[in-house]
Amino acid sequence: MATIEFLLNGTPTQCQVPPDTSILTLLRDHLGMTGTKEGCASGDCGACTVAMKGPTASEFASLNSCITPAHQLQGQHLVTVEGLSVNGQLHPAQRAMVECHGSQCGFCTPGIVMSLFTLHAQQHQRPAPLSPERLEASLGGNLCRCTGYRPIRDAALSMSSYEWQTPQWFDATQPCPSALTPTCLEETVSRFFAQPTTLKELTALRRRYPSARLVAGATDLWLENTQRLATLNQLIDVTRVESLHHIEEATLAEQPGWWIGAGVTYSQLEPLFEAHFPAFAHLLQRLGSQQVRNRGTLGGNIANASPIGDTPPVLLALNASIELVHQGGRRLLPLSDFFLDYKKTALADDEIISRIFLPRLAEGCDLKVWKLSKRREDDISAVLGAFHYRLSDGVLSDVRVAFGGMAAVPKRALQAEAALTNTPVSQESFQAAQQALADDFQPMSDVRGGRHYRQQAAANLMERLYLSLSAPTQEVMLDAYAH
Repeated sequence: MATIEFLLNGTPTQCQVPPDTSILTLLRDHLGMTGTKEGCASGDCGACTVAMKGPTASEFASLNSCITPAHQLQGQHLVTVEGLSVNGQLHPAQRAMVECHGSQCGFCTPGIVMSLFTLHAQQHQRPAPLSPERLEASLGGNLCRCTGYRPIRDAALSMSSYEWQTPQWFDATQPCPSALTPTCLEETVSRFFAQPTTLKELTALRRRYPSARLVAGATDLWLENTQRLATLNQLIDVTRVESLHHIEEATLAEQPGWWIGAGVTYSQLEPLFEAHFPAFAHLLQRLGSQQVRNRGTLGGNIANASPIGDTPPVLLALNASIELVHQGGRRLLPLSDFFLDYKKTALADDEIISRIFLPRLAEGCDLKVWKLSKRREDDISAVLGAFHYRLSDGVLSDVRVAFGGMAAVPKRALQAEAALTNTPVSQESFQAAQQALADDFQPMSDVRGGRHYRQQAAANLMERLYLSLSAPTQEVMLDAYAH
C-alpha cells in the first residue's frame, strides 16, 4: 500500500489503504468522516457527493465518492460536508437548505449540499444568472425521496443572497508530489496501484502488468467492486498522464478535426461539442449526472466496449478513428474496426487508447442523435441512434447511421445507409431503409427492452429522421424520452 497525501477540508492528510478502496470508504471507515453517505453505491443517487480540486484546477468539481478510487486523491484538495461551516457559520448552501426547508429525513442532504457548494463556488468565481439548465445540470445527480425538489430548487436560487467570506482553506494547495509514482509503490504481483505521469511510464506498466485494470474516471469499473464485490487489486491509474488530457485541432488524411485525449472528461468536452456538434453536446446532458460527467472519459467509454455505451454510436456516425499506443510504437485504427464482439476489441494486451480523432462536420453535413431510455435523465440507453448526412437539392449523401443497443457491439447500419445514399427524402426511400435494418441487426432482449421493441424503436428513430427532413420547420417529438 502506498501513502496518499492530500488536503481534506484544508488540512494536510496522510493515509494508507488497499488499491480498491473508494473515497467513500476512506472517509467513513478510515477517517471517521461520516457526513458523506452511501446510498446506491453505484453513482446514481448522489448521497455520497463530495468536491475535489487539483493543484492546477480553478474550480471544485463534484464527484460520486462511492465509485472514485481513494488513491486518486494524491495531491488533490477534497472537501466534504463537514468542512463547509467556518467558526460555526454555515455555508450559503447549508443556510439556504435550512431556510427553504430543503431537508426532511436528511440522508440525501449532505450530497445535495455538496452539489450546491460546487455550484456556489462556480458562481462566486464567475458571477452569472443561474439558468434553469445550469441548475438542472448541477442537481441532476442528486435524488431525494422526501421534499419533492421544489424547496431544494428554492435553496439553490437563494444561495447568492447570503453573505459568505471565502475561508483560507478554499484556495489551499497541497505541497506534495502530484502523483503516486511506481517507485513508491508496493510492487507485488497480487496487489499494486500505479499512477504514471507520462505515456512512456504508462505503456511500460501496461506491458509489465497486462492483466492490471486501467482506471480513469472509474464510473463503470468501480461498479465491479461495489455491485459485484469483485476485488480490484491491480490498478494502473491513467489520470495523471498529461498527454491524455489534451484537445488539439488537427488534420488527418486531409480531413480537419480534433485529436481528443482518451483521458478528457465529458465535462471538458462540452465547450467543443456545443460549438461544433450541438446534437452530441445535447446527448452529454443525458449521459449520467454532473458528478459522472466530471469523471467519465471518452476513452473509457470506448474501451469499455459496451453495446449500450452512449458515445460510440455517435463517434461511428462521425467516422472517428483512434490511436492505440504500446511500448514499441503506435497504430491508427478506424473506430468501426475496433469493436469485434461483445466486450471484445482490437486492443492488444500491451496497448492503451491514447487519443481519438474526431472529424469536423463538413460543410452541408448534419448530425442527429436520439437516445431512448427508461428514465429521461441519468440512465443507460435502451436504443441510441446517430445519423450523419448531407442534404443537397433534396437528395441525401454522405449517410452514416449507427446504433447502440441493437447488437453485441455499437454498430453501423450499412444496409440502411445504402438504402438512403443518393436518394431523395421520400417515404419510399426511408421505408426501404427501415426494412434494411432487419438485415443490419438482430437485437437481443434484456431488462431494458425486448428484441421486437428495439427493432421497432430503431425503425421509429429512422422515421423521426424522415419527418424532421421532410418538414424542417416543424418540431417532431417521437416521445418525451427521445432526445
